[in-house]
Amino acid sequence: MVKGPGLYTDIGKRARDLLYRDYQADHKFTITTYSPTGVAITSSGTKKGEQFLADVNTQLKRNNITTDIKVDTNSNLSTTIVIDEPAPGLKAILSFKVPDQRSGKLELQYLHDYAGICTSIGLTANPIVNFSGVIGNNVTAIGTDVSFDTKTGNFIKYNAGISFSNADLIAALTLNDKGDSLNASYYHTVKPLTNTAVGAEVNHIFSTNENTISVGTQHALDPLTTVKAHINNHGKANALIQHEWRPKSLFTISGEVDTKAVDKSAKFGLALALKP
Repeated sequence: MVKGPGLYTDIGKRARDLLYRDYQADHKFTITTYSPTGVAITSSGTKKGEQFLADVNTQLKRNNITTDIKVDTNSNLSTTIVIDEPAPGLKAILSFKVPDQRSGKLELQYLHDYAGICTSIGLTANPIVNFSGVIGNNVTAIGTDVSFDTKTGNFIKYNAGISFSNADLIAALTLNDKGDSLNASYYHTVKPLTNTAVGAEVNHIFSTNENTISVGTQHALDPLTTVKAHINNHGKANALIQHEWRPKSLFTISGEVDTKAVDKSAKFGLALALKP
């Protein structure tokens, strides 16, 4: 990976991860094992209310090619083939699902010191074409993300964004939903030794004049245990504690409470990921 502005999806990613990543209200269990030939087999189960969902994912790496095959409880078969560095800075991704014949997609990613480009096309007769591009460096980046439906001849998505980064601060501003939504985010590292950080996000929808403001923080109690919390102006408060009890094996407990409806029961989530 070269240093540079990254891809369009990297704009505002640190703030989104701080505010939303790892929070959940479900019970999830994941275990990964490795065969003697190096094949990784990951089994996952998620309990959503009274419903239980499960899947098995097999990953095979050979040279610069990674193949992922996943089967879920609904007998859907998903396959993703990633070719890393067929040329300097380039990555190719082919994905499709069975029996969905319209799910095939080819994606190309290119990373440069001063640019990041991602383009994808659906493998159908009238595909949806997506293009995103970012120019800049690892301090300042500006980019756009558009999708075009060749069947209707219309743009179904066009977004734009800009970000600024330095050693301890990342700020981003994006215009989404065909110009109807403006999002501003902020991430600040307070104390690197304890991984202490704060973040905030403000989202404004022009069509409804609605604002959503979220603030959050994280802190490492010790090298293996991290706590996070966030709250928004609608009264939803979330907190979690995550412990790495062995390398790459994580135990996470999270909870959510509606401070404007304290009579409702709080939601609790549990996630356990085991890796050898």
